[in-house]
Amino acid sequence: MSDSVSDCTAQPRPAVTEAEVEALVRGICFKTGPPRALGVEVEWLVHELRAPQLPVTPERLEAAYAALRTAPLRSAFTVEPGGQLELSSPPAASLMECIGTVSADLEIARAVLRRHGLGLVGIGNDPWRPPRRFLREPRYDAMEACLDRMGPAGRAMMCTSASVQVCLDAGHEEPGPLGHGRRWWLAHQLGAVLVAAFANSPLAGREPTGWQSTRQLLWMEIGAGRAGAPPLDGDPRAAWARHVLDAPVMCVRRDGGPWDVPDGLTFREWTRSGAPRPPTREDLDYHLTTLFPPVRPRGHLELRMIDAQPGEDGWIVPLAVTTALFDDPEAAETAYRAVKPLAERGLSLPAPHNPLWIDAARSGLGDRELREVADTCFTAALEALPRLGATSEVTAAVAAYHDRHVSRGRCPADDLLDEYYGTDRTLHGKDLRT
Repeated sequence: MSDSVSDCTAQPRPAVTEAEVEALVRGICFKTGPPRALGVEVEWLVHELRAPQLPVTPERLEAAYAALRTAPLRSAFTVEPGGQLELSSPPAASLMECIGTVSADLEIARAVLRRHGLGLVGIGNDPWRPPRRFLREPRYDAMEACLDRMGPAGRAMMCTSASVQVCLDAGHEEPGPLGHGRRWWLAHQLGAVLVAAFANSPLAGREPTGWQSTRQLLWMEIGAGRAGAPPLDGDPRAAWARHVLDAPVMCVRRDGGPWDVPDGLTFREWTRSGAPRPPTREDLDYHLTTLFPPVRPRGHLELRMIDAQPGEDGWIVPLAVTTALFDDPEAAETAYRAVKPLAERGLSLPAPHNPLWIDAARSGLGDRELREVADTCFTAALEALPRLGATSEVTAAVAAYHDRHVSRGRCPADDLLDEYYGTDRTLHGKDLRT
């Protein structure tokens, strides 16, 4: 969401052709080689320390963020349209390096916010407040106008959602457990398991929505062209290049005044018509930042399907589990074999608009098959983590999550619903405001 490319260019730039776009996308979105680096992007809702259900005024939020911009962070600090805070780690050479960097930066960020009476909360969708845009920029004006055509989900996605996004190398060029084709396929099938295992957004407007991951529901509702994956029936580079060309253009940027928001114009059609002006390489770069599939290739693979997690360190568990299942060859092979039967439930439809992903978002690990696969994958991850250099504390955190949630067919959303209904879910008892 915080992707940025220079807004416009003062000097005319050469137009790109359809063939050039396809070649560029193939070249820049999948860069193969042995998996050596990883990263994480953690998004948080920002709330009043004493009363998290109350809105934070834009003035207080801006003052806190101005102070945070002067802090010595190693991670990139950005702000989401609704005022959510995001920290994006630099590429790390190991899991523990990544965890160490982000943990230190979060400690700094929490201290700065605390001085302003603010704190961070890890929930996939704001359970208390309606969407309210904090950032007033041409990009988000255009995004709002574009997504409003699909209904209210776009504004909620922009302003009330938060996630943990794990970034992994694309993988080897050649086949095998760490090959880029296998990792691309695995990300889309295992992605449904990650949605279910880490679902943490069952409420909106202080009421249950009927979905364990309301955040994932919002992404589905903004449409396949904007937030869908390409089919998995061919070479990843070719499939992604076709998807980029056939995806709708969100906006045509201007040097001054509001940006154009075309209705239904694909990038392919734009290269052919050249109207309202010919697209440039910079327009292509920008277009790529306006596509939000659950797995986004950006030279590496960006896994975008995990809800923000509770607790100060809850984000570490999905980062550790996902890294282990992709970067340890033995765990990757186990995960591949475990999720293969799930692929049939997708009916060969792209994620997340297929039955498997819908069931994962609606039911979490209440779905028996997803629970069994998640249990297998967590067990494989726990065996792999020491091989990846994880500390005993990280491995213990994953084991505790497995015991509390996965082995019992639960996810953090169940904890929130227990608070809402009472632990037996038969009475309307304590809710999130207490």
